[in-house]
Amino acid sequence: MNIKKVSILMVIILSAYTCMIFYAFRDRSEAKINVVAVNDITQSVAKQWKNLEQQELPCLQYGLDYVVLDYDNNFIVATRDGLNNNLNAAISNQDAIIDIKLNNKVLGKLLIYNNTNNVWKQYRKYALTLSVTLIIFIVILCLTYALYIDRAIFRPFRKLQGFARHVAEGILDMPLEMDKGNLFGAFTESFDLMRDELEHARENERIANQSKKELVASLSHDIKTPVASIKAVSEVMYAKSNDENAKKQLEVINSKADQINTLITNLFNATLEELQELGVTITEQASQILYDLIKKADYNNQATISSIPECIVLVDVLRLAQVMDNVLSNSYKYAGTSIEVSIHINEEYLDITFKDFGLGVLEEERPLIFNKFYRAKNSVGKSGTGLGLFISKYLMNKMSGDIDCQNNDDGFVLRLRLLLA
Repeated sequence: MNIKKVSILMVIILSAYTCMIFYAFRDRSEAKINVVAVNDITQSVAKQWKNLEQQELPCLQYGLDYVVLDYDNNFIVATRDGLNNNLNAAISNQDAIIDIKLNNKVLGKLLIYNNTNNVWKQYRKYALTLSVTLIIFIVILCLTYALYIDRAIFRPFRKLQGFARHVAEGILDMPLEMDKGNLFGAFTESFDLMRDELEHARENERIANQSKKELVASLSHDIKTPVASIKAVSEVMYAKSNDENAKKQLEVINSKADQINTLITNLFNATLEELQELGVTITEQASQILYDLIKKADYNNQATISSIPECIVLVDVLRLAQVMDNVLSNSYKYAGTSIEVSIHINEEYLDITFKDFGLGVLEEERPLIFNKFYRAKNSVGKSGTGLGLFISKYLMNKMSGDIDCQNNDDGFVLRLRLLLA
């Protein structure tokens, strides 16, 4: 159903109504006087004049109501009650008045009842009934069409309004129901396709941003270790050098290393605050890779490594290298002693123990050193962000391993646990 069809239907209904009104009010034959019938009634009444009251009135088959008056206009008889039984009333009702004659002698008068008013009353009643019926029909049709308009146009439009509001609010996981049967079917489908594209674009943007943050966080933290190595070597060369010019150059190197370290720290902090997750890809690796990872992280060459049991561990080599860098760098920064590394199998795990001979941390601080941004009291005067051990614990947990620490009488011990394959 559409507006064109409804308009055609309304024109047809109004045309039919007009035709019925014309039919109802046309000049019907019942409203005219049948001259032949009147003459027959007049002659029959004249013949039965003397016995009118005793016999049935003649010519009732014509369906005309009439009244018979005598010569002095007195009422004699009528076909039914309620008719005009005197001359004045008959004249007022425009009844037909005919003389009743017999042998050219006037016997009385015949009043043919004029039922035009009754006919018109009947026509008006008929027209009123027809009008009321038509109005009711039109009201029902309009209500039906209004319901159709609401279902086919306004309801889908309200859905589109709500959908557009959700899209504007960034809610893209609520699909728009598609009904190709209404006027907005194709439009609805296009809107839902737009929602899908926006959702995919937002997801791709999220993945790209996540990858960028992971890359920046990883690179910024990884750069800190070689910078610390440069700084340590420059300090050693400064202590051993007797050339004042060389010492000045080494001071410049040392200050630039501090500057780079500060910039990297700021970048790393800003990225990590937004970073929700560092990607970890676990693979099976031979335990012998641990030796190379430890040696690469040992920039002061003060770590001694015990024998490594042959086994297969589940690790992400890149992330484990980060953990090794953090552990050894912290040991050199806060203890400044040699480091003993021992490796042994403990049930389902391969334990790697790093032991230095420094003062360690206060016992009440030990459970807190893996918290983000927490720095123990022994870190006063030393650069750092309090993020190295936090990231190391996070990465170890993602590799299904763990990291813990303890204070010994002769130093500080930190233990990594790698899951065996």
